[in-house]
Amino acid sequence: MIICHCQRISDRDIHAAINWMRAADPAVVITPGRIYRALGKSADCGGCVRLFVQSMRGNPNIAVPVELRGLRVQAGTIARKAGKGAT
Repeated sequence: MIICHCQRISDRDIHAAINWMRAADPAVVITPGRIYRALGKSADCGGCVRLFVQSMRGNPNIAVPVELRGLRVQAGTIARKAGKGAT
């Protein structure tokens, strides 16, 4: 199915790019921009973003690598602890 009409990107293209990126770097955080770049294209009108992201989420390789999960929570906890110690 065509996801991005402007750049002629299909759901198969998106899944192939995700699988290729994950195989090349297991720790990569995959974003729509990285998928466009992997396909040698760039976003145009943005009308496909919702469908593009929906297609991305359908790929089992899109998950954030285990070692990167929870970093935002950890950073917030560290910042709060640092703030308490400063008073």
